[in-house]
Amino acid sequence: MARGKKGRAISGWLIVDKPAGVNSTAVVNKVKWAFGAQKAGHAGTLDPDATGVLAVALGEATKTIPYITDALKCYRFRVVLGAATDTDDASGQVIATAAVRPSDDQIEAALGAFRGDILQVPPQYSAVKVDGDRAYDLAREGEVMDLAARPLWVERLDFLGRPDADHVDLEMVCGKGGYVRSIARDLGRALGCLGHVEWLRRTWSGPFDVEDGVTLATIDAEAKTEALDAHLLPLELGLQDLPEFTATPEGAARLRNGNPGQVIGHADWGTEGWASLDGLAVAVGHYRGGELHPSRVFNR
Repeated sequence: MARGKKGRAISGWLIVDKPAGVNSTAVVNKVKWAFGAQKAGHAGTLDPDATGVLAVALGEATKTIPYITDALKCYRFRVVLGAATDTDDASGQVIATAAVRPSDDQIEAALGAFRGDILQVPPQYSAVKVDGDRAYDLAREGEVMDLAARPLWVERLDFLGRPDADHVDLEMVCGKGGYVRSIARDLGRALGCLGHVEWLRRTWSGPFDVEDGVTLATIDAEAKTEALDAHLLPLELGLQDLPEFTATPEGAARLRNGNPGQVIGHADWGTEGWASLDGLAVAVGHYRGGELHPSRVFNR
């Protein structure tokens, strides 16, 4: 006899305002425990020292994680000028220093090279896999790796202010896979002064804003209660960047069984979108001649 899944069949998104000093996996585990949920995951890892939006999906919302992971995200951060560290942030050891300090105008001019389609080399201390091992594990063992550059779309990178000669505050909006630490490192090198991240905060991710974030203290205080459930956002928010089609009742029934179903709406052949019935997501799939061919089905 098949064993049933443990936990509640609860679905939706919880936006956590992650504090510094805790990793993303630990946050997901706490959220899963607090809701007593069967399944949980997150869209876009934050470094342990980073703060801000960590979007945690529960239940059927985990099927929408790829669409949030691919969405644009916004980061505010402070760069320390004059020193490079082995981790490219303030948690690491200083490995080189420089006395030169660029002017505001020089910083503004240098930012242009980091906008649009760029190639970015991940930090040595990152989750990138090297021959099956995580780069950060190899780095801790003293290995220096030649990591391949990866493409990144930077929508914008703005100069926010200069608290003093040794620091500059920036804001970046970028696509999937961006490393703020690499931006700080490479900007410092381009300016001839070296640099690393002092602090980093993700202020929004796709449709989710840090102002809607719940603290870990609130999660602890409201665990296993209806008060915590009230913070849950609908899974449909994870699909807002895809076109929506309205399923017919008969089409919804077919989609729920994993078959192509009739939808109302129009799009180019093969367009990826999602079908809803009475405002609730039924399936994600590809539009073909009046039907949605499902790739993910929501079981609620």
